[in-house]
Amino acid sequence: MRRIWWILCMGLAAPGWAQTAWLLGELHDQPEHQRQAELIVHELAAQGRLWALVLEMAERGRQTQGLPPEATEAQVRQALAWQDAAWPWAAYGPVVMAAVRAGATVYGGNLPRPRLREAMSQPEWEASVPAAAHRRLLAAVHDGHCGLVSQAQLPALVRMQIARDDALAATVAAAAHGAAPETVVLLLTGAVHASRATGVPLHLPRHAPALRLRTTAFVPEGAMPPEGFDEVRITPAGPFRDHCAELRARGMPAITPPASR
Repeated sequence: MRRIWWILCMGLAAPGWAQTAWLLGELHDQPEHQRQAELIVHELAAQGRLWALVLEMAERGRQTQGLPPEATEAQVRQALAWQDAAWPWAAYGPVVMAAVRAGATVYGGNLPRPRLREAMSQPEWEASVPAAAHRRLLAAVHDGHCGLVSQAQLPALVRMQIARDDALAATVAAAAHGAAPETVVLLLTGAVHASRATGVPLHLPRHAPALRLRTTAFVPEGAMPPEGFDEVRITPAGPFRDHCAELRARGMPAITPPASR
């Protein structure tokens, strides 16, 4: 039986309020998290409340608008310029296709690769989040790279992370344009991106000040619940994969941001 922890803090809306944007924070290597996202898509679609789905897994500017609900998976993948090596379609395809079949537009929200490299040399990104959030991001990026990144490289990676959050926020805001109050724009992304303490919610007020917000984290059984979420859903833990061991085995490549503008 699924267990849910409700965290009554961080601006959780009163029961019964319609939310316009729901941010779903997952761990990318946990199949149960993609399954939970698919279930939410189906539930909202059955209620007639699903307006759009925004994905970290596709680049901003890519979308399925104009495709019919009966579009093939190949057509959807082409519209989103899906990169299977980075984001296995076997894991995310069911979520995407559930939204397409429901008649909702799917949007890529990630910052395109050339813009990611540009962001690494733009220190102004650091000032776009509170100091406490910046400290949390430094720690999250350090841990996410298994401690293999030097202290000198961390600021550039954090700038890239912040720029990605801003792009995701801008995409959510654009996707919500014209949505009825009772409908929902979903964002499926990594937990650090979805957290009110570190991610997209820090940027949404600038892009869409009136947008209502709800954040949900999927957390494997036995793991520490992250901060910055209105709801935490405890899920069965999937197969363990030691990403840090894999990184150490192949070596962390040097990170060289482009010259400052």
